Amino acid sequence: MQENSRETKLIPTLGITIGDMNGIGPEVIIKSVLNQRIFDLVNLVVYGHGKVFSHYKNLLGVDKFSFNQTNSPDQIRHNRLNVINCVEDVEVAPGEETKEAGALALAALRRATQDLKDGKIHGVVTAPINKNNIQSDDFKFPGHTEFFTEAFGKQDSLMFLCGEQIRIGVATGHISVAQIQEKLNADLIRKKLDLMLQSLKKDFGLQKPKVAVLGLNPHAGENGLLGNEEIEIIRPLINDFKEKGELTFGPYPADGFFGMASQTKFDGILAMYHDQGLIPFKTLAFEEGVNFTAGLPIVRTSPDHGTAYNIAGKGLANEQSMRSAIYMAKDILASRGVLD
Repeated sequence: MQENSRETKLIPTLGITIGDMNGIGPEVIIKSVLNQRIFDLVNLVVYGHGKVFSHYKNLLGVDKFSFNQTNSPDQIRHNRLNVINCVEDVEVAPGEETKEAGALALAALRRATQDLKDGKIHGVVTAPINKNNIQSDDFKFPGHTEFFTEAFGKQDSLMFLCGEQIRIGVATGHISVAQIQEKLNADLIRKKLDLMLQSLKKDFGLQKPKVAVLGLNPHAGENGLLGNEEIEIIRPLINDFKEKGELTFGPYPADGFFGMASQTKFDGILAMYHDQGLIPFKTLAFEEGVNFTAGLPIVRTSPDHGTAYNIAGKGLANEQSMRSAIYMAKDILASRGVLD
């Protein structure tokens, strides 16, 4: 890893896992580094395959894009994108779901994870995977969040969606709607709320973050008429945190909360389930939003979109979320003091 000769702080080396090579991941990676100024702030190494980037460079007609083929983060060039081959060979098929693409995505994740553990990279940015074709005996997870949580020995983490004007975490993540009531309990909400508060302090530099907690039921239960979870579980927890000096408020009815733009008044929002949080987040911050896994000893961010097979290879993908994920990883590392 390289010391910056112009400053006393370290320039971080970030790994980028290629995700599904047949989706828009390679395109948004390419577009994110076309402005060379990004390399003044970060060193970047992609875990994937050089053949993928050669294919998309020609397909998209991006003549000024170039990359350096390397075998290790220890051998990277600091003024351009670096690529490590994680499999022997690939056949790129934009827009198609293939087993080969899933195998490359998994190989990239495994190599990047090992390099994180070995201290060869400071953090990782994950391009979107197809949660179906990546499944194997080595990957039985609903998504990246759960994979990294287990890989780094944690019992829990927080899916934390972050944009310039809104941050939303979810108490329950990648589970079916039918399981929400079964999984949602006081212990889980307490853990997720604590993870959010600690992340806002440690990762975003907020000494006294102000957090809103949403209700589970329509109208936040309407005083028990539409459900008792707010009265029996959520409100008592909020009060417990208040007694400890935390600025926690709610439970708020989700529809009215976002309808009145109340998200602008809080540093973080805890939603009770996936779509309750992600629908308003993607409505408000889709092009620049970042998925951050809070509560881990390592920094992992990701763009907030999927593989988008329907536009893969057509030059239509917006790279802003990927670029934001790169910059957010750098900023969180700095907030944690890793770069001092």
